[in-house]
This record gives sequence, structure tokens and C-alpha cells, in this order.
Amino acid sequence: MKILCIGGGPAGLYFSLLMKLRNPAHEITVVERNRPYDTFGWGVVFSDATMDNLRQADPVSAETIYAAFNRWDDIDVHFKGRTITSGGHGFIGIGRKRLLNILQSRCEALGVKLVFETDVSDDQALALEYDADLVIASDGLNSRVRTRYAETFEPDIDLRRCRFVWLGTRKLFDAFTFAFAETKHGWFQAHAYRFDADTSTFIVEAPEEVWRAAGIEDMSQADGVAYCERLFAPWLDGQPLISNATHLRGSANWIRFPRVICQSWVHWNELATATGTRQVPVILMGDAAHTAHFSIGSGTKLALEDAIELSRCLDAYNQPQADAAAPPIDVMQAALKRYDAVRSVEVLKIQNAARNSTEWFENVSRYAALEPEQFAYSMLTRSQRISHENLRVRDPDYVAGLENWLAERSGMAPQATSAAPVPPMFTPYTLRGTTLQNRVVVSPMLTYSCSEGVPGDFHLVHLGARALGGAGMVMVEMTAVSPDGLTTPACPGLWNDAQQQAFARIVDFAHANSSAKMGLQLGHAGPRGATEPGDGGQPLGDGNWPLLAASALPYHAGVSALPKPMDRSDMARLCQDFAAAAERAAAAGFDWLELQCGHGNLLSSFISPLTNQRDDEYGGSLENRLRLPLQVFAAVRRAWPQDKPISVRISAHDWVEGGITPDDAVAIARSFKDAGVDLIDCSSGEVSEHQKPVYGRMYQTPFADRIRNEAGVPTIAVGAIFEADHVNSIIASGRADLCAIGRPHLADPAWTLRAAAALDYRQQPWPAAYEVARQQFEINLKRASILPA
Repeated sequence: MKILCIGGGPAGLYFSLLMKLRNPAHEITVVERNRPYDTFGWGVVFSDATMDNLRQADPVSAETIYAAFNRWDDIDVHFKGRTITSGGHGFIGIGRKRLLNILQSRCEALGVKLVFETDVSDDQALALEYDADLVIASDGLNSRVRTRYAETFEPDIDLRRCRFVWLGTRKLFDAFTFAFAETKHGWFQAHAYRFDADTSTFIVEAPEEVWRAAGIEDMSQADGVAYCERLFAPWLDGQPLISNATHLRGSANWIRFPRVICQSWVHWNELATATGTRQVPVILMGDAAHTAHFSIGSGTKLALEDAIELSRCLDAYNQPQADAAAPPIDVMQAALKRYDAVRSVEVLKIQNAARNSTEWFENVSRYAALEPEQFAYSMLTRSQRISHENLRVRDPDYVAGLENWLAERSGMAPQATSAAPVPPMFTPYTLRGTTLQNRVVVSPMLTYSCSEGVPGDFHLVHLGARALGGAGMVMVEMTAVSPDGLTTPACPGLWNDAQQQAFARIVDFAHANSSAKMGLQLGHAGPRGATEPGDGGQPLGDGNWPLLAASALPYHAGVSALPKPMDRSDMARLCQDFAAAAERAAAAGFDWLELQCGHGNLLSSFISPLTNQRDDEYGGSLENRLRLPLQVFAAVRRAWPQDKPISVRISAHDWVEGGITPDDAVAIARSFKDAGVDLIDCSSGEVSEHQKPVYGRMYQTPFADRIRNEAGVPTIAVGAIFEADHVNSIIASGRADLCAIGRPHLADPAWTLRAAAALDYRQQPWPAAYEVARQQFEINLKRASILPA
């Protein structure tokens, strides 16, 4: 084939040499606008895993690259006068110019034609000039090719919040260094690492509003660099900061990172030649196709892996046509379809992690109240690619030290040096006069197993088994405060003596046979009421009851019954019903109460602007929409014992434009905090049938993180938390105080006990009758080499 690469960065150069290695007969030309062996930028960071990929693709260039790398294992986090070090991370750094020089040299040795100082304004003309069968658009972040064919590529470019400047210094850092400096305007942070014998990269960033408040926008380039030198002097040891962007003036050095996502990476041109027309594919690669924030150091890694995958796909599909001048169009189309499919998925994984990392650095002030130990852990696990157990593999001593610190912070006695550390999920947690033995909560899950609102033997066994299973607290499913508050006729209620006595029987069993605390979620279904048992939401065929809501809007348009907008008498009765149910819950012996204010139920219908269209003092602004939920909370708080906690469950995101957003959720949490709430249970959705949630593991935990660390109120994280490692990571990082786990507990009532055994944590009590099972289970785990012998 005749291949044209527009752009001589890592992607274009590496793809060219790989294709030459696969078939020396390929005629490959790389066109680059800069001069030979010239580039801008400082260092590039790879992981050990990336280096392994390069060795497999081209051992010769890989070894040359590796010989030029500086290697380190440690990450140093400097925060509030402390340095927290974590090891075992396996980074290697090289100067960007050195890397390009190596790739350029390798290309030349293999016969790739390099054309420098040529600015490409028309890719089609250049493709005709070189008679190209294939055009690689590796022309960088500001790709002209991507812009020209934007209708095909559908680029989505998101300029992030922080301003950053890419500098260097002669200060040689022994670890990948993150330094955080507070100013009167807010936080600045530096990302620094050594990449050759005498130079380190030093990136400085700050949120746009902090950067502007500091006056850097109006400074000259020299003054801006001097400002950073003064700010980060404690870590520079007298060495100056250096800028190599001499072609830029003043604040132009400071840019906002553009996150680039393209829906497609391949465009087909029909080029007219002297012998007719032919189709030539134009393929995006590297920064032209995607970007990943520098805080996870993956831009060059992604570019090189693009090159590896594309060369692999083209080679695999081209094998049967090895003697042809170029593969047929259908073969080429299949190869490029494979490349697009494989790489778009892999890049999305990195970009998701990069998004998490970016948002963490954009919101350093959110975590500034954390102590250095937890702040550093939060930073290390910010992308969710590194978990608690992954950190333990990298640096067991660091993790053990953190676990001991967390255990002592939770009120446990200092652990003996020889004792096994306490996993974060097994530290106790106290609110008011209630102490949970660990951080695991069994979620309130609908079971549709009651008769006339009375929980029977099923609930005794169901809830009792989960109490015996080791969780710190077991929450009863949403329990209606009145007959018209039921979701279905098979849901529980708490408005009469029979219901209270049935619940007391369950609570008494749990207290007598386990250390689990028992919690009750009180609610009123509102517009979701009077439906058939199950999750379908179909209205009852017979026995319907009138529904209440903030406004006359059915829960499911065209399906659900039309609710009545509540008037003042309805509101007064609602407050009385909730207070009476709270008194009954206390009499039944419950340890914890939760108010259901989410998921489209009655109180939720007031909070969300999607479901509240009132024009009185209970509608309009968020303050007005919260008025009734806060009145109900106040009534419940008065009725509930003062030494017992109350949490409130909210939908922290409606997942619909115009609905509740995470910003709103922080404001909602602050309002409940001011009213005396002890904790916010952070769920989302189920408010509108038009919702479009973005699912994934721990996908709702960011809501708990924001509310806990911005509103300053404890939180429960919920949603797709299904591994002990998830719980440990969430608790240790301070993203939430408790983790509610639902469906895994339906499948395995002893989920918490099994997690303790798998972690070799033997201080978690098992019911005496089950002790022999613990011993056998631990033996089986050892046999499977999960636990040390």
C-alpha cells in the first residue's frame, strides 16, 4: 500500500514503522509541519504495562526507548505540610523530544519517508500527490482533518474547568510528585516528574476562577512563571521553572484541557485521478481522535496503542491479498471497522477514568477538609482504576498504615504491630447514640410480601437472615405511613398496632441474635401508589385508592392514575401520619429511621421541578419545593428519639434535562443538614420515565462524594456496589460513610461474612451456630490460594 501520515507525532511515526515492519514493500510518507528533530513539550509518562505492549510490537524501538527512560515506583503527595508516599506504581518517563527522535530514527532506518516543515492545508490534494491508498490523520489536538470531516467524525470537544501551564525545571524529583498549594484565591496544584538526567516536567494547574483571581491572566509570561516559582518554592529547592513555549505570549501559555471524543474514526474520500475515481480512507489517530487528561498520563499511550491496533487490523485483513498492490475496498472496510470498534471501546475506558481524575483535580477544594492521609488516598484512587486491593498489591505497607489510621479514627483501639489491619469496611460508625459494627448496610428493597401492610414470616426470615449475615445495619423496605401511602397492596405499612407488633417481632429477633442495627425507611408512594405488586407500575384493576402528589401529573403518562394536587389539609395530615409512624417505629425498637424523599414518591414529587408545577409557596424555587419535605422531616425529628439518627434518601440526579442535578443535590443536602438531618442516602433517578442514567460500577457514588465533601453531611453510597473492594475504596477515600448494598444481599444474605473471610479479617463476629461454617469457608479459600496459608 501507499500510506500517507499527516502529522509526525508519536501516533503517525509509530504506525509507519510498524507497517514497514509488517511489509517492507509499503510506501509510507510522514508529513510534519515542524523542523526535523524539533518538538514542543517536556516529558512523557508510561506505565510498565504500556512498555510491555511496545516490546511486543517492536522490540528494537522499545529497548531504545526503555534505555532512555527514567524509572520510579513512588508517588509523593504533598499536602498541608505533610508528604504521603505510596510505592509500587511502576512509572517510566522520557522527554517528548527524545521519544520522537527515537521514533524518527527508527522510521528512517526502515525506509519510511519523513517530510518536514510542510504545513498540510488540503489533505485530499496531498493524498493525490502521493497516490495514497490510505491517509492517517495524526495531526494532533487541533486536527484540521477532523475539522474538515466533522460531519463524519462527529467530534465532541469539552473544555475543562482548570487552566494549566506545562513547564520544566532542573529540580530532579525522585517520585511522581503532586504538590498542593493554597492561596487566598484557592488551590493550585503541581504534577511533577523527572524524565531525563537533568530535567523534570512541572505542570501547574488551577480552576479557572482561581487562576483569574490570582491575576495570572494579566501577567506576562515571565511574571506568570515567577508566580508559580514563588508558590511552589518549597518543592523546587531553589531551581527555577522553565517555559519552552517561547512562541506564546503571556497568559496564552495557560490553556484549558480539551477533552475530545469522536463518534467515528474513519472517513472515506472519493478522489478523482487521471484514471478515474477511487475511495481512500482517512483514519483518525492519537489526539486527533481522542484526548485523555494529563493527570492520568495516557495521551501518548493511547496514540501508540492506536498505531499498534490499526497495523494489526490491516495486517490481519490484508493477508489473503499479500500480492496485491492494495487490499480491495471491502477488505479495507472490514479492517477499519474492526479498528474503530476495538479502539473506541478501549479509549472510552481510559477517558472515563480520565474524566474522574480530571474532576477530582478540578475540585481540590472539595477535599481540602480531609486530613493528609485520606486526601492522599482519595487522590490515588480518584480515577477508580486503582482500588483498595490494587493499592495493597502495589504497596502493602502503605495500605496497612492507612487502614490502621482509619481504624483509630473510627474509635477503635490502636492495632498491635503484629495484628492484621482492619479493612475500612469493618470499622465501626457512630451517629448520635447508635453505633454500627461496620460500614455495610442492607439496602431497603421492595419484596411485595406483606398482607394489609403487615410483615409476616417472610420478612422475619428475610430480614433476620441478613441481620445474621454480618451487615452493620439492615434497612426495611419503604414502609407506608398511611393506607393511601402504599405502593402496592403487598407493601409494608406502619399505621396500626398489628403492623407495629409484627415489626417489633422482627427487630427483637435481630437484636437477640445478631449485632446488626435495624433501620426503617418511612415513605408515602404518592403518584406511584395503587399499583400491582412488582416493578411494572401497572395500576390496580380493583381496589384503587385516590393518589396524592405535588401536581396533577401521572407517574407514567397514559398508564398511571391521575393524582390529586395536595392542599393544606392533606399536608397537615401527612405530617401527622409521618410523626405517628415514627413514634410506632421507636416503640417497635428500630435503631435508625430514614425518610424517603426520592424516586418519584410523594415527597420527591415536591422536590423535582419535573413533577412540581405548583404556583404557590410549595412550588417554583428549590427553597419552595423543599418546604413540605422539610416540614415532614421536622415532624418526624420531633417524634423520633433524639439519641437515634435520621437519614434522608434523595434522588441526587433525575437524569433528565430540566430535572434535579448534582448541584441541586448539594443544595438539597445543605437544607436538610440545616434542619438537623444526620445523613443523606444518595440515590438517583426513578423520577421521570424519560430518564437516561449512565450506569456503571459505583455509578452513584460521585453523588455521595459531592454531598459529603461539599455540603459537609455524612452520606450513604448506593448503586452497583457489589464487591468488598468497592466498599473499602469508598470508605477509605472519604467518598461516603456507609455503603448500601442491595441485590448482592438478595443473592447472598451472608455477603458481609463472606467478604470478611475473603479478606482474612477474623474480628468480624459470626453467629455462634455458624462458626463451623466460617472455619470451613476459610479453609476452602486457602485451598484456592485466595488466602495465605
